[in-house]
This record gives sequence, structure tokens and C-alpha cells, in this order.
Amino acid sequence: MLYAKTTPEQKRLKLRELLASGTIQQFPGAFNPLSARLIDEKGFAGVYISGAVLANDLGLPDIGLTTLTEVATRAGQIARMTDLPCIVDADTGFGEPMNVARTVQELENAGLAGCHIEDQFNPKRCGHLDGKNVVDLDTATKRIRAAADARRDPNFLIMARTDIRAVEGLQAAKDRAKALVEAGADAIFPEAMKDLEEFQAIRDAVDVPILANMTEFGKSDLFTVDQLQAVGVNMVIYPVTLLRSAMGAAERTLDSIKADGTQEAQVGSMLTRARLYDLVDYEAYNRFDTGVFNFRIPGTD
Repeated sequence: MLYAKTTPEQKRLKLRELLASGTIQQFPGAFNPLSARLIDEKGFAGVYISGAVLANDLGLPDIGLTTLTEVATRAGQIARMTDLPCIVDADTGFGEPMNVARTVQELENAGLAGCHIEDQFNPKRCGHLDGKNVVDLDTATKRIRAAADARRDPNFLIMARTDIRAVEGLQAAKDRAKALVEAGADAIFPEAMKDLEEFQAIRDAVDVPILANMTEFGKSDLFTVDQLQAVGVNMVIYPVTLLRSAMGAAERTLDSIKADGTQEAQVGSMLTRARLYDLVDYEAYNRFDTGVFNFRIPGTD
């Protein structure tokens, strides 16, 4: 009932244990707090919170228009509804190194288990679009150093995302990944890898956990967890999958209502009332109310 029973500190420790387990961990992307609870119920290891999803949910493109306040607030709402560790996309850190430092502390306060900070220019672009630009090595490492220095909980995960593969090639991605680890990154997110061999190359270049982004309609094929584990990937995210699925279903239902004058044809594919009540733990709230309001008002007997 209400929020998660696990503290942020416990979630951060759990994330560290998961990444050290030697088994690849799947983190589906939540687009709201209720979807995070569903991810939890289905037995996944953790929850990913995509910057693109947060922007799109506001009706905005993923080009750096969201603010730290918007991201921290929504990510916190999602994180508090699940006992799973949640990692959030912090884009470029929302400014210069001092802004990056504040970003990390705000995300700690919001109950996140970790974040990733990228090396694109601001305004940024979606990682699987062409025409990206990346900052120079000094700027990229300053962002990560500021993030690592600012955290107060040593288990809060600082992940460095690099988009340089699409701009300068694989060797540049390997070199930058090494430099970002030296700057303090606990994990590496190599964006838009072309194939499994490229993931293997990053794995061989660094000795920290690495992440694979299995987003639909992107630069990478949709590899299975077994394929990714075989090349040493520690974590795989599905950032926009649930949002795309939900919005696809919503569009089909609206089309049905428009065409038929009723939603009847789509009811069979909907989440039932009983399942929705189960997901929000309706019965627990009912029991709580009964336990509190179990008195008699004097003079009414």
C-alpha cells in the first residue's frame, strides 16, 4: 500500500549486487508509476526511466527540453512505487559541471538508484538518430567527475553514456569509455552499437559493467539477453517499449470508437477492472480504511 517498503539506500545496494552477479539484468522502461509496479510484479530486476519517455509524455521531442525539476519529480514518483532499483536518464546533466553535481544530488533525494550522463552537446538528440554531436573529451570527463564527486551515497550509480560511436567510430568509443571510467564512471552505456562485436569491443576495453540499449526502430538489432550476455553485457534496457505499446493500443481503441461508435471491439484486449484494482492494491486501502474508521459515534446507538 502507498509506496515501496524498500529504502533508496537498499535499492542502490541491490543494484550494485545485481551488476556484480555475473548475470545480465533486464530493466524495462516505465512510462509512469503504475507501469513501474507492473514491471516489479513481473519479476524484472529493475526499472529504467528514459529521458525520451519523460519528454514524450509531456508531448515534447527528446531534444533536451525537459528540466531537472521535471525529470527529478517524475522519476521520483516512479521510483517510490516499486521496490526495484530505478535508473534514470539525466541527459547531459542539465548544464555545466556544477549543474551536473546538483543533478546527482537531486536524483539521490528523489530516491533513484543511479543515473547516466551523456557526452552530447546540449540541446541533444535521440541516441539513435543521425546528426549527433559530442563534446570534447575534457568536457565529457568533467561532467562525470562532477557527478562522482557530488554523490553522497557511494552506492548511487554514476553511469557514463557515450554517443561518440556514431560520430567518430568504434575506436573513439573505446577510448572515450576508458577515459570516462578513469574520471569516475561506475558503468558505461555505449549508445547505438552496430552489432554484437561492437559490444564485445567495449566489454574488452573497460572493466566496469556495460549497458545495452534495445530500443525499437534504432541502430542496433534487437538482440536477446543470451546473445548480449555472451558478449559480456551486464544490463539491458527497453526504454520506450511500454510507452510505444500503450500508445499503440490507445490509438487502436480511439480508432475503434471513432469508426464503430463504441469501444466494444477493444474491450477484450484491455486491462480488466479487477486486474487494475489488483495492481493498485485496492483491497489493502480498503482494509486500512476499515481499521481506522471502526469506531461508533456517540449518541447514534
